[in-house]
Amino acid sequence: MKLKSIALAATLVTAGIATLPAPAVAQEANEQFFPLLVYRTGAYAPNGTPWANGKQDYVKYINATGGINGVKIAYEECETGYATDKGVECYERLKGKKATLIDPQATGITFALTDKAPVDKIPLITLGYGLAASQDGGVFKWNFPLMGSYWTAADALIQHLGKKEGGLDKLKGKKIALVYHDSPFGKEPIPLLQKRAQMHRFELVLLPVTAPGVEQKATWLQVRQQRPDYTLLWGWGVMNSTALKEAVATGYPREKLFGVWWSGAEPDVKDVGANAKG
Repeated sequence: MKLKSIALAATLVTAGIATLPAPAVAQEANEQFFPLLVYRTGAYAPNGTPWANGKQDYVKYINATGGINGVKIAYEECETGYATDKGVECYERLKGKKATLIDPQATGITFALTDKAPVDKIPLITLGYGLAASQDGGVFKWNFPLMGSYWTAADALIQHLGKKEGGLDKLKGKKIALVYHDSPFGKEPIPLLQKRAQMHRFELVLLPVTAPGVEQKATWLQVRQQRPDYTLLWGWGVMNSTALKEAVATGYPREKLFGVWWSGAEPDVKDVGANAKG
């Protein structure tokens, strides 16, 4: 989970703030309050827990080394379970403590808070997730996407496949499947991929997976029937390990399977064993 620790570091440095070593309610003159929305419970806990631990560890480290320009960060965790409604509840409860910023830690929660942030004047920091259209700061003035959006990720994947084929023009007539988490997170790359399909004249096959993604047999039977030249995996949590197992079971070539950056962490491959190699 090193990527997630680095992402947190980018958040704090960008915000120009620092921390206290324990949760705090009152905000003093030499500190700023940073709510930590986390999900240590539910279907996504195996991924969410190390992410939450990384956040806390980095905050404690910053405070232990004097803060940022002498400013410490007060923080408090709020459990969302990766549920949008709980995320909004956390936001409403913690924003009154003079929150400096909010890291929703879920695309669905980001969507729900995007209209609230301009009213409350609290920046939303999203690191490699969230609302891709918020890259237009002229429209979304309180959303701050860092480390790329899901449109960035989808575009990078298509560019890579074009290189493999010898040029983007060589994608004409190819079939590319998107196996995606049926949620705001999973749906985010679709507009970009549809535009790329139109530009380069490849066929895009959309295969949603109902959250949390533990049942995918029907999805991978469709992959076997459709026989796409490439498959993009837009998964999170248990969906990823399940997808890898089903891909192996249906004989789909691993060298034709490409995942977004949330599809290859330790929890995703641990239960798959040797079949995850390659």
